[in-house]
Amino acid sequence: MVETTTRTLPYGSWPSPVTAELITASSTGLGDPVALGDATLWTAALPGRAGRVSLLRRAADGTVEEVVGGDFSVRSRVHEYGGGEWAVSPAGPEAPPGAAVVVFAHFDDNRLYRVDLDADGHAAAPVALTPADPGLRYAALEVHGGLGVLLAVREDHREPGEAVTTVVLLGLDPDDARTREGGRVLCSGADFYADPTLGPLDADGARRLAWVEWDHPAMPWDATRVQTAVLDPATGERGPATQVAGGPAESAVHPGWTPTGDLLLVSDRTDWWNLYRSAGGTAEPEPLCPREAEFCPPPWTLGGRPYAFAGEDRLVCRWTSDGTDRLGVLDLGSGELTTLETDAVDVGAPSVSGPVVALALGFADRPREVALLDLAGGDWTTLARSSDTDLPTGLVSVAEPVSWDGAAGTVHAWYYPPTHPEVSGPDDERPPLITVSHGGPTSASLPTFSLALQYWTSRGFAVLDVNYGGSTGYGRPYRDRLQGAWGLVDVADCADGATAMADQGRADRERLAIRGGSAGGYTTLRALTATDVFTAGISLYGIGDLEVLARDTHKFESRYLDGLVGPYPERRDVYLERSPIHHVDELSSAILLLQGLEDAVVPPNQAELFAAAARDKGLPVALILFEGEGHGFRRPENVRASLEAQLSFLGQVFGFVPADPVEQVEIENLPAR
Repeated sequence: MVETTTRTLPYGSWPSPVTAELITASSTGLGDPVALGDATLWTAALPGRAGRVSLLRRAADGTVEEVVGGDFSVRSRVHEYGGGEWAVSPAGPEAPPGAAVVVFAHFDDNRLYRVDLDADGHAAAPVALTPADPGLRYAALEVHGGLGVLLAVREDHREPGEAVTTVVLLGLDPDDARTREGGRVLCSGADFYADPTLGPLDADGARRLAWVEWDHPAMPWDATRVQTAVLDPATGERGPATQVAGGPAESAVHPGWTPTGDLLLVSDRTDWWNLYRSAGGTAEPEPLCPREAEFCPPPWTLGGRPYAFAGEDRLVCRWTSDGTDRLGVLDLGSGELTTLETDAVDVGAPSVSGPVVALALGFADRPREVALLDLAGGDWTTLARSSDTDLPTGLVSVAEPVSWDGAAGTVHAWYYPPTHPEVSGPDDERPPLITVSHGGPTSASLPTFSLALQYWTSRGFAVLDVNYGGSTGYGRPYRDRLQGAWGLVDVADCADGATAMADQGRADRERLAIRGGSAGGYTTLRALTATDVFTAGISLYGIGDLEVLARDTHKFESRYLDGLVGPYPERRDVYLERSPIHHVDELSSAILLLQGLEDAVVPPNQAELFAAAARDKGLPVALILFEGEGHGFRRPENVRASLEAQLSFLGQVFGFVPADPVEQVEIENLPAR
């Protein structure tokens, strides 16, 4: 047996192979795949494409070809977050067997394009469908090759004021009048629409359209309506709507038609997003599998239906329980849910073709994958990975579930211990802790492997990723804890979590940092000005002024703060009280501010004001402004610079010397050690 020699080094100063260069050079963004016949298609943000998103196709023999690439980028701007930006369908009855048609939204000009795939899967050049009008945006696409039509959510920015959102019908022929006019409107009048879907022929030879709609000030996880109506796809004639589910206190989402013409949907009417079935798409929905689990994530994006049909009586679905995703098969007759064995902790939207399920999976100990599951034999096949980097097992910090008692009840989080196979910290020392406040804030942190997180744990940091009150995955009451309390509950939960880790000996009480970006940056800035728990903070393009956010943001989130804070301007007093920008005089810890100069969401002057206030109080402060960056850093050189700046900052504030040869950040007012 070979003995491994372990060195003892101060926490934070451990050498690590997880470099900033490794993180930026090896990452590929993977989208949810679609199984079509013997082939599988998925989107990928490939390295070297400057953020452009390609559409790839893998044939049965393992050959991978680019269906959409070059100057095209498969992304949508609807609701700013997009979703459902591409769809594929078998071609019409006159096409050769195996032929298919793809429609996608191109990010640069917002137009829809058609790509024909021949029987061998080879792609023709993209052909523009919709008119050259950048004021029209499309998402939530559903293609029906046999009918020669597609459905979409359209966002119309051609007139001043708020964009107008509708559901439209288009033809697959660029010369179709419905396509030339940018789509024939099927549904209008609501503020928002999502996920239109067309059902099969019923006994009377008719088809029903289903869709989701909602109005200001609700977000789709607050209150929606699922509607259905008879639709003639040949003429675009639509009958009167029938509300199947939803209401002022119910989030009903993700409608989908069974092969026999019933409507499935996900509703939180029992405080958990569970599956329901409506007979014929008109009857009162009946629960299919009641349980305290969430069968969908928060619908920030369009599309991404969290289930797929594996025949008339079986459903492949994903759900979240205890903060972790699972995959299973639901028998629609008996309601029996059978878990499929997988070591994934993050499960994407499944797609089924015959006995094969295609889906994206995130793991606790390795990079994300696009994979196939053979339902008959149980075999898994990996099609693509988000990174080719495999860390040694002993170097990977795997999340541990932790919880504590907060003011509103139990709070959940993931704790990542410092981990290195060849280095340990001194016996009389506890590790510095980085408390992460996730964005959203209606979102969640899953215990998914991330090279960016391993960057810290492999250097001797502990990380606490907090699912503060308001996070999803724990039922609606947990999600609603943040209603009217953003800047209170999230801040208290993060501060209490850091304190709990120190009390348990998992962190050094004198070296507690908090870090977050965007909405998570708001929680970070608020925690630094409203508590004295943290000795250092890192804000990446953090929201400092709630008034600015309420007055000047895109349509989808323009009334988001009505629920999180209160109606504006009626409750302007609350906005002022909870905006960190108005309380910089209460800042009492070292702070690093990382900000893009072209950020339209958080004006750079907010970061500059924070820096000036800290400087005036004699507090340690560093401000780094990145040219060419908006709300979020995308250029590899800036991502690397940001990571290394954070390491240098924490090393100087907490008193350790990084093993990496990183450029030292200039911190004003830093006391000599």
